[in-house]
Amino acid sequence: MAIIPLPVFEQDADPSRRDALTLEEQLDKLEAPKTLVVGFGTLKLVGEFKQAGGIKAGCGSKLVARTHRGTELVDLLTTTCSNSGCGKSISRSDMLQYIENSGGKDFPFHTNGRVLRIATAEDLNTMSRMRSTIDKQVKEARLLVEKHRLAMKIVDVEPILGNELLTFYFVSEERVDFRGLVTDLASAHSTRIEMKQVGARDEARLVADYEKCGQHCCCKGFLKVLSPVSMRTAKQQKQTLDPKKISGRCGRLMCCLRYEDQTYRDLKKNLPHKKSRVGTPEGPGIVLDGKILTQLVLVELEHDRRRVAFPLEDLSDPETCPRPWE
Repeated sequence: MAIIPLPVFEQDADPSRRDALTLEEQLDKLEAPKTLVVGFGTLKLVGEFKQAGGIKAGCGSKLVARTHRGTELVDLLTTTCSNSGCGKSISRSDMLQYIENSGGKDFPFHTNGRVLRIATAEDLNTMSRMRSTIDKQVKEARLLVEKHRLAMKIVDVEPILGNELLTFYFVSEERVDFRGLVTDLASAHSTRIEMKQVGARDEARLVADYEKCGQHCCCKGFLKVLSPVSMRTAKQQKQTLDPKKISGRCGRLMCCLRYEDQTYRDLKKNLPHKKSRVGTPEGPGIVLDGKILTQLVLVELEHDRRRVAFPLEDLSDPETCPRPWE
């Protein structure tokens, strides 16, 4: 079948008669944002950096920035200027409010950096080559740990684009003197070495992939602050306390239990206390139990000892409630 090209209309072909600007023309008219909000690092750090060179990149673009760690590849998250290339921006007050709600002082937020340029194909290839050697570096580091007889486990290695720093993440249940190990690593890699101890949750963030729900682990995907989860929260939401069902890849209570905790608390406040006396459409009774999500209350009726579940809105004052038997 012959392929017939689409017609080029005279008005579209003549720039002087065109009303709408092309994307390139619209982008040229925009003023470059002064600051860019970027994500970087294996542990999902966030930074608001000034930029050099009038960069007009869209959200998700790969950039090269100078951070407190060195020169590294970063992802553009958004800008705090409404005049951005992709139009996806937030106000600085909204960003700071988000940080406060997400962990406050514990949120991994940095401002001591500068965006240098949009990443080139060479930058991306260089970073890809560096990441391809991570497994080998982990194995070599573990052999050195055995050589020095240290009670620690290397779980991940993080290089950065400028090769000014190589970070080794490890877990250990005790304080470790790794000065000899650092000397050997620095000699092997000819760069500055940083040893960073992480807990069980950060270990899962570094090496885990999927959870029981079929989604990426929250800690690896989007959580910035790994707040503790109490057993009270688990008891309030789960019918079972089987550790296999309520524990995540890290062996601790799943972070997602916190997501609905406030909702459960608010709904629980609506329910009457156990053993309290309430009125129902079938007469007064004593509260035996309550279901938080369904807002159903199990009541034992006083006149015939039957146990009936009533919606919360059907409960009333036990002194003035209906008495069908009268």
